[in-house]
Amino acid sequence: MSSAPVVVHRPSISGGRRVSVHRFGRDEILGTAYSDHDLVVFLETAGISEPDDVLDDPRWVEWRDAPAHEWSAA
Repeated sequence: MSSAPVVVHRPSISGGRRVSVHRFGRDEILGTAYSDHDLVVFLETAGISEPDDVLDDPRWVEWRDAPAHEWSAA
């Protein structure tokens, strides 16, 4: 389990990465992001102010199984 409230999961075979947030004691899937812009929109919707500032902050976002900002399947 991550200590970061936002998890960007591994890229899917078809591209994009699932994004989830841990809040109110549970994990909630926000959707599939295909770009940093998509991720920022999800974070804004989740109530995170200044989402551009947290994308590379491991206290906020955990990038799993692929480098940060990589959106296509390997």
